[in-house]
Amino acid sequence: MRHWILGAVMALAAGVAAAQGWYEPARGTAERAALMDAARPTAEEALGAPVEFVVSTLRVSGDVAFASLTAQRPGGVPIDLYRTPGYLRGDFYLEVQDPTGIQALYSRHGTVWVADYVVIGATDVWWVELCGSEYHPVISDVCNY
Repeated sequence: MRHWILGAVMALAAGVAAAQGWYEPARGTAERAALMDAARPTAEEALGAPVEFVVSTLRVSGDVAFASLTAQRPGGVPIDLYRTPGYLRGDFYLEVQDPTGIQALYSRHGTVWVADYVVIGATDVWWVELCGSEYHPVISDVCNY
């Protein structure tokens, strides 16, 4: 019975994603790795290297993508935010933001994914300003149309 319910939930989630016009690249795929690699330089500039990501949301539609990520050190080790380059430069306000929270919007150029926007420690839904753009298929749930 549990397997049936789990299967039904997974099928429903896949159906919703398909209806939205996007899909999530599976773990271990080259496409998913390319998307993470495209956001990594910005994350490592702010948080120091090395950084790996836990994916909360990952959506691809055609040649655009959206990701909501949490940065950590390899193996799940938390990042000491007080020792990061971003904190030491005065870029982070740890009282009001979590710099391990990262969102990115991407575009694909041929076979290469480029992180067009990478925002670290956002305190609002900044990508809503791009609802009328080419990114709409992957951010439509926050748009009013």
